[in-house]
Amino acid sequence: MAAVAAKVAKDRAVAEGLGTYENPVKYLDQDYDELRAKCLASKTLFRDDKFPAGNSALGYKDLGPNSPKTAGIEWKRPSEICEKPHFIFDGATRSDIHQGHLGDCWFLASVASLTLEPNLLARVLPEKQSFEKNDYAGIFNFKFWRYGEWVEVVVDDLLPTKDGRLEFVQSAKGDEFWSPLLEKAYAKVNGSYEGLTGGSPIEAMEDFTGGISETYDLKKAPDDLYQIMQKAVKAESLLGCSIEIKNPKEDQALTTRHLVKGHAYSITGAEEVPYKGKNVQLVRVRNPWGDYEWNGPWSDESSEWNDVDPKVRAVLDHKADDGEFWMSYSDWIKEFTRLDICNLHPDSLTSKEQHKWSTTMFNGNWIRGSTAGGCQDYPETFWTNPQFRIRLTDPDHDHDGPTDDPCCTVIVGLMQKFRRRQKKLGEALLTIGYAVYRVPEEMQNKTDIHLTKDFFQKTVLTARLSKFTNLREVSKRMKLPVGDYLIVPSTFEPLKPGDFLLRIFSEKSAVTLEVGNVVKVDPFEPQDSELAMTKQIEDVFQKVAGDKSAVTSKGIQTILNQLLSKNPDLKSNGLTLDTCREMVSLMDMDGTKTLSLTEFKTLWLKLQKYINIFMKTDKDKSGSVDAFEMRLALKDAGFSLNNKVLQAIVQRYSENDLTISFDSFISSLIRLDTLIKMFILLDKKNDNTITLNLTEWLCAILA
Repeated sequence: MAAVAAKVAKDRAVAEGLGTYENPVKYLDQDYDELRAKCLASKTLFRDDKFPAGNSALGYKDLGPNSPKTAGIEWKRPSEICEKPHFIFDGATRSDIHQGHLGDCWFLASVASLTLEPNLLARVLPEKQSFEKNDYAGIFNFKFWRYGEWVEVVVDDLLPTKDGRLEFVQSAKGDEFWSPLLEKAYAKVNGSYEGLTGGSPIEAMEDFTGGISETYDLKKAPDDLYQIMQKAVKAESLLGCSIEIKNPKEDQALTTRHLVKGHAYSITGAEEVPYKGKNVQLVRVRNPWGDYEWNGPWSDESSEWNDVDPKVRAVLDHKADDGEFWMSYSDWIKEFTRLDICNLHPDSLTSKEQHKWSTTMFNGNWIRGSTAGGCQDYPETFWTNPQFRIRLTDPDHDHDGPTDDPCCTVIVGLMQKFRRRQKKLGEALLTIGYAVYRVPEEMQNKTDIHLTKDFFQKTVLTARLSKFTNLREVSKRMKLPVGDYLIVPSTFEPLKPGDFLLRIFSEKSAVTLEVGNVVKVDPFEPQDSELAMTKQIEDVFQKVAGDKSAVTSKGIQTILNQLLSKNPDLKSNGLTLDTCREMVSLMDMDGTKTLSLTEFKTLWLKLQKYINIFMKTDKDKSGSVDAFEMRLALKDAGFSLNNKVLQAIVQRYSENDLTISFDSFISSLIRLDTLIKMFILLDKKNDNTITLNLTEWLCAILA
């Protein structure tokens, strides 16, 4: 219950603006300004008790406590490593990034690329941090985008060293510390330094910017890839490319044209140039490390430039001395094997030009037994996955579809959350993906209905990822005709729990929502005309009630179990005393903790309704129902619930094998009925809101 309350509080804070860049979440509740002020006032240097310098910060296996790789490591502050440390000296550049003994080259490649974008780098490295005497308190802060929200992360400046030298990333001269401190902050949010081992540069770039990534295998490049690149450059997206290596020996090896294998390059331009009577598609590439440049056609000193108009040549500025060079698109797509595009969220940008993406984000969960339905190969459970709707009404201004079927460009990204932190627990990345369906016109206004198995059996798939993949994020650029679509994110196999972030980027604004996110309730209430009972049932009640004409929870249990035992089609071990107490709480309107005959009659009619639903759902007559069947069973009982409530019910009432017994089934319905009745009574203004003081809250929950 505490976790649920914390989640509700967090959701409310987010709705009020928490998690924006201007109002970031304080990671682990550590406030940089407060901690720094406290250290300055006490004249002490900050020590981070949430990420203490020691074995746990280093790792759990290869960098674990007994690993030879961690033997001899000492944690030192910059002033103990060099005579005059700087946070940043003469600007943050790629020369400040030299990889140490940690397999995080993917992270450092993104950092190097980010140094080429000072405005974006400044958002990650907040200003006014230094080692100057009056400002220095041994504490530094950084900002990362993490799963839909910006977080402020603080670290102390105790860094792992061996023989007096930094063990991990360091600057060329060894006296600038923004990069090792940034690395430490990123290690903190990922659980440890070892948590940074292995990854893709695009992952870190997303965490630096909040952008959404696309990855293209250039051996299978779409025909319009060059146009996609041009659009991305114009929209100030970040583009990177690399040459795949087939074995470790090829890493950093030079090709005959002076390109480095296994190396992350940036793409800074895509222009068509008039050349000998035709247009040539060019790509401008930059080596963040500045060591080698392409020496083929269209390189800095190549003869092709002699046949280009001098004015065009001057605009392109093809001669650069910082590792930047041009090459033809045809050569580029032959030489390189992978393209990454990080499309930036408008919040990440400083430009005011109106060519940015419209974005929507949804946080969700795959919970065993309720919303972890697996992919389409599992039709019995696929429909139970979370569902999201998108309505596309405005086509791209330059769409290439037929005039009677204009298209909209959409990028859908599905990101699984917190998996790096779980590596030390043996948890690997889930295999994830999503499917897209076009919603028929007759169903377009039914956004409150979670679509069932019948819909997916009858509806043809519109789009999907080429395959489910065990990456942090999977994404796809799609051109969809104007219309309504349903997006279903899932793991490949059912019953795989995890948290996810679904992001939808569209060139024009789109209407998006989570399907069935509104709770609607209409529980069954017997009418007075239905309260007639057989003399046999009345006799059973009177026998237990005696001369008191009312029965307690224990008496209710006796009566109901006698009646249920006479139903040959119901397989049940009876109702527990706790469930019967729930019934008394629901029906007892006079506070006596007992039920009169009239109250019992109403209860019995409710139970008959619920028993019939249970028997209908329990098709194999096992005496229990599968947890994933609860959504439809609850709907039959008058409860249309969203994923959050459904997940809470399944987690509370299901067994380890994800079945729900008859007693638990009845208990869940009675509990729901009670809570709804309680809410309605307390909602005096009928505005779907109640306010309780602490005493009222405790009495309501404990009743």
